[in-house]
Amino acid sequence: MEKPGGNYREKIERVERDVLSSRAQLASASKGRDVPENEDAMRTCFQRDRDRIVHSKAFRRLAHKTQVFLAPEGDHYRVRLTHTLEVTQVARTIARALRLNEDLVEAVCLGHDLGHTPFGHLGEEVVASWAPGFRHNLQSVRIVEVLEDLNLTWEVRDGIANHTWSMPMPATLEAQIARFADRIAYLNHDIDDATRAGILSEDDLPAATRADLGSGHSERIQRMVGDLVASSEAGDIAMSTDIAEAMTVTRDFLFEKVYLGRISPATKEAVSDIVRTLLDHFASNPIPQDEGRWAEDPRQAAVDYVAGMTDRFAVRAFKGLNGGPVPDLGALG
Repeated sequence: MEKPGGNYREKIERVERDVLSSRAQLASASKGRDVPENEDAMRTCFQRDRDRIVHSKAFRRLAHKTQVFLAPEGDHYRVRLTHTLEVTQVARTIARALRLNEDLVEAVCLGHDLGHTPFGHLGEEVVASWAPGFRHNLQSVRIVEVLEDLNLTWEVRDGIANHTWSMPMPATLEAQIARFADRIAYLNHDIDDATRAGILSEDDLPAATRADLGSGHSERIQRMVGDLVASSEAGDIAMSTDIAEAMTVTRDFLFEKVYLGRISPATKEAVSDIVRTLLDHFASNPIPQDEGRWAEDPRQAAVDYVAGMTDRFAVRAFKGLNGGPVPDLGALG
């Protein structure tokens, strides 16, 4: 006798075939996992990937990792977790409008930043200088493949690895959506946070930002999402030339005024001191075995351990090693 609900996944897969665009990546046509598994009775392969990511330890740590502002005192500044959720919301809206696979889009978005270090882009720069070749997108893949062994599908891993613009375009349209949604989300919420912090006002934004992307958080998102959907209805995921150029101008402006320009030498020195001290220490001293699975190479193990830390855990670990005062990152950042 068939178990109750035993054919739910097959029903979902039939709905995908009947409803989604011919350009969509169907769950039933996935390239599969490195280690084959029996299919789930309730969920498609991409739904299972989404759930595995949400239940992972690395996903939970995103709640205490810097997005842009180090140790913010206000409750409303973004962190990696809230950034991830905003990316996912934007991407699902786009995927639904284009009749592409929302489950695949969601899984890629939820996993795309798992490999980010503590202390945001500053922390990543320090780790990369200590371990050349380190990149947060590749570390995200390492987490799901090795450190937490989630055995995700090929399509989700491809989307996570290639979500950054320095990498090749992902293979699926769904992962391409995730790549665009990441930029749409962070440009908007970083302007919002910088305005909240008193660093910027709407009047400070470049003329192209105000003219082509609009004024205010909601209008900018609507314009970018609407443009991407309209430009992607027949071919690859793309944006119109004017909107794409305005986004580039906005990103360059934020790098100058928010991401790099506002950061004091004292902040950079403090972050470098904390991260390098931890990397040096754990490359030479055993990492607590109850903290996870580690590579035999002590330097790789140190990178995995330190890159996975939350901001507050890194500060505590540094204080435990150093024994002295810890820089006030809230004041510095």
